[in-house]
Amino acid sequence: MALTSVALIAAAVFLYARLGESGFAWTRFVAVLRELRYEWLVAALFLIVAAYAIRAVRWHIMIRPLAPQASLWQLVTSTFIGFTAVVLFGRAGEPVRPYLIARKLNLSFSSQVAAWLVERILDLLMILALFGLSLAQVSDVGWAPDSRLHVGLKVGGWVAGLSGLGCLAALVALRRYRGQIRTRLEDALAFLPEGPLNKVRGFIHAFDEGMQSTRDPASVWMLVIWTMVEWALVGGVYVTTVRAFPEIHLSPTEVFTTMGFVTFAGVVQIPGVGGGMQIAALLVLTEMYGVPIENASGLALMLWVMSFLVAVPFGLVFAFREGIHWRTMRHVGEDNLDKLT
Repeated sequence: MALTSVALIAAAVFLYARLGESGFAWTRFVAVLRELRYEWLVAALFLIVAAYAIRAVRWHIMIRPLAPQASLWQLVTSTFIGFTAVVLFGRAGEPVRPYLIARKLNLSFSSQVAAWLVERILDLLMILALFGLSLAQVSDVGWAPDSRLHVGLKVGGWVAGLSGLGCLAALVALRRYRGQIRTRLEDALAFLPEGPLNKVRGFIHAFDEGMQSTRDPASVWMLVIWTMVEWALVGGVYVTTVRAFPEIHLSPTEVFTTMGFVTFAGVVQIPGVGGGMQIAALLVLTEMYGVPIENASGLALMLWVMSFLVAVPFGLVFAFREGIHWRTMRHVGEDNLDKLT
């Protein structure tokens, strides 16, 4: 988190210096938003809502061994409420979704933390694969083809992409050997002091519990397939949002490369504001693809709205219907945040 914060500060300083040189035309920024093609934003809205629903379907698969009679609708409402909590509270809102699911289905909170962990691993690996492979296809973004930066980007892209795909293969392999791996890891770490050892054992146990959904090949492939479907929908959100800006012309590869940078930066979530994703979008669009700062700012804003803020109205309605108090949810998140880190 400290390194990420330093990177964000450096990016903010860079943008400040850039704006100090060229200025920011607010009238042009307003004109960019007025020129939006709203039919594409409506398409993006449907795609992101579908992506949130797919998250609930995937969670349903992960908890099937623990709660075979779980209601998918309960998971859908908890998903929207949970992401609303992330928008409102930042990182402190992360535990809200596993907490709500555990309470609704009468499951242990630790078991849902394990499901959350598996979900994060699946998402991270898919991001690595998509981002890395897309970045490796960048042919020319203003640097000489034989420049060190250009070569470094291509090599880094292939390394990230292949690492992501390799980790997905390893995740599939854990289905067969997860019990043996847990035992060997605990034996190998037996030299640690009792305090750290118990913490590591708790983490390994949580991971092993969450991996119950991978007990058979069908479940593993269902998780991988639904993860691919989810991120295909997210990619569709980025494509349709970009199409909503008539003056921004990016190829599919450039869109997915932008999505990779923005998604990585999105791990820093500032309550009510967002986080690194807006800065990352501005840097990529202006420095790599030469998009004017006003257009890039409008697109960065709409990407954040479509990726996160769109969940808030749904989450507020569902929370109201279920009698959930947001002050209570904030305390739940703050009290359990350490269990997700």
